[in-house]
Amino acid sequence: MGLRMDTSQSNSTYTINDSSVGDDDVNDIIELEEEIEKGLRPVEQKAPRQRKLTSQYVAVRNSGTGNLRRHYETCAKFKKRDPVQMMLDRSDGLSTRVLKFEAHVFCELLSYAIIMHDLPFQFVEYEGIRRIWNYLCDEVPNICRNTAKADVLKMHNREKIKIRSMLEEAPSRICLTTNLWTSITTDGYLCLTAHFIDKGWNLQKKVLNFCEMPTPHTGVALAEKILSLLCEWGIEKRIFSLTVDNASSNDVCVVMLKSQLRLRNALVCDRDFFHIRCCAHIINLIVQYGLKEIEKEIEKACESVKYVKGSQVRKRKFLECVKQVSLDDKKGLRQDVPTRWNSTFLMLDSVLYYKNAFRHLHLSDSNYKNCPSEEEWGKIEKIGKFLSMFYEITCSFSGSKYPTSNLYFPKVFAAKVALDQLLCSEDVYIKTMAQKMIEKFEKYWSDFCTILAIAVILDPRYKMAFIEFAYSKVYGQNSEELKHVRDKLFSIFDEYNLITPSSSTTSILTQMSDVGSSAGRNDNSQSTLNQRTMDMFKEFDDFDNMDCSAYVRKSELELYLDEPRIDRKIDLDILSFWKGNRIRYPNLSFMARDILSIPISTVASESAFSVGGRVLD
Repeated sequence: MGLRMDTSQSNSTYTINDSSVGDDDVNDIIELEEEIEKGLRPVEQKAPRQRKLTSQYVAVRNSGTGNLRRHYETCAKFKKRDPVQMMLDRSDGLSTRVLKFEAHVFCELLSYAIIMHDLPFQFVEYEGIRRIWNYLCDEVPNICRNTAKADVLKMHNREKIKIRSMLEEAPSRICLTTNLWTSITTDGYLCLTAHFIDKGWNLQKKVLNFCEMPTPHTGVALAEKILSLLCEWGIEKRIFSLTVDNASSNDVCVVMLKSQLRLRNALVCDRDFFHIRCCAHIINLIVQYGLKEIEKEIEKACESVKYVKGSQVRKRKFLECVKQVSLDDKKGLRQDVPTRWNSTFLMLDSVLYYKNAFRHLHLSDSNYKNCPSEEEWGKIEKIGKFLSMFYEITCSFSGSKYPTSNLYFPKVFAAKVALDQLLCSEDVYIKTMAQKMIEKFEKYWSDFCTILAIAVILDPRYKMAFIEFAYSKVYGQNSEELKHVRDKLFSIFDEYNLITPSSSTTSILTQMSDVGSSAGRNDNSQSTLNQRTMDMFKEFDDFDNMDCSAYVRKSELELYLDEPRIDRKIDLDILSFWKGNRIRYPNLSFMARDILSIPISTVASESAFSVGGRVLD
């Protein structure tokens, strides 16, 4: 571009000699002329800033694509860079520099991937995978499946050391859940899970062992295996409870473990609270016992679901019925699993939702013979409403990331009250079912309600008032059962007073001792005076003890029970409550930490056998 300045006239002008001037250049020239006219810039001022380099080719719509190619080759603004580098050169902090390849980091990430995605060790020998690695980096080692297995075992050992350190640092006792499963190849496997509250008052759940359990699977063999695993971890003297299901072999196992741990003086309250039965399993037994009264209706509902899912033709026909009665087809039908009553409830719930669709299917499909009658539909609706309460109880009991021991008593008490009300029902089959369920309920109620009643007392929303209310409903006023719970509560607290002396008192005494010793070091001339001062304070302590002999000081437990309850409707984090009150109630908070870590369900152990819904193969 050429630019010539004409100053022959009063108004200076610029002449552009190149037609390829861009818009930016023209704007600069116009601004410069306006400034000269206003006297803001002298005439001798240099020409505007040098325009940016641009190519001499201008894209014209009717001139083909050759000019675009020539423009692409000569364009100064276009960055000829690798597309990958252009993607990395962004404002999100990614760097374009090439990281140094480290083989040990690669092997560790590979081990994580194998564990996380359940990959076989032979995965590292796949030809396609190796080609990808070699394409990404020439330095990637081609490891074999034995090396991958060794790396996973090394990672397991490192994680085991971390868990051992967590167990050693945990101030609370350790509660256990265990379960034994047999695979489809008749191999037995034992899962042992630890539940404890760490220094930060967080509930921890760690799978300690997942190991093969050789036959025979007797109670004695189970006890020996569990005890050997506890000794291996070094926690055999810190066990508080063991939660198992209702299998007869587990009863023998618990008795054997009690006797072995008692010899080591490792249990609290002389083994009274060691054995905890799985509450979810007991709820299952109670409901299954009651469902026998409506087996016919449940069987028809189950057969209806099986019929629809029997072929693709029936599924399409059922979906057409669903559309005709204006129902949502996304809810879907749930199939029953005989060993899990909650699956029965979910099946009944889905069948009730599609009740009109099943009626329509019965009219349009002559092969469908298991449609419930109107009377049977009524029974299914009533039992579905009743079972929903037990379903909610089971779901709350099955949690493993929050304390569940304080949830047991209020929910089970509500279930018992509901069963008592059903005894007055006018429906004969509902009344009969409630009688059978109460019969089963009473069998397990007295076995372990004491420790779980103590757990709800340690919930500041309920305390002793709820236990008194509940027991008065069940057993009447001033019952022996209520007295038994109160005696056990104070008995276990007295034992914790002996095991864990008050940390606050110890710290105060230590501070006083440090002050006294430092004073003696700083000024020896004051030793006689300090001794007289200490004698005076000792005399004051004796005087205070004599004065207090007329009345009994309240313990931490009594002070806690005397305080007003927190509003029951508040969504309280009970561990945060005791963490905040551990200074006021040092020994009581220590006891609460152990009791609140009790799992009331073996779901934590059972979940290890069904990761992602798989069946143990």
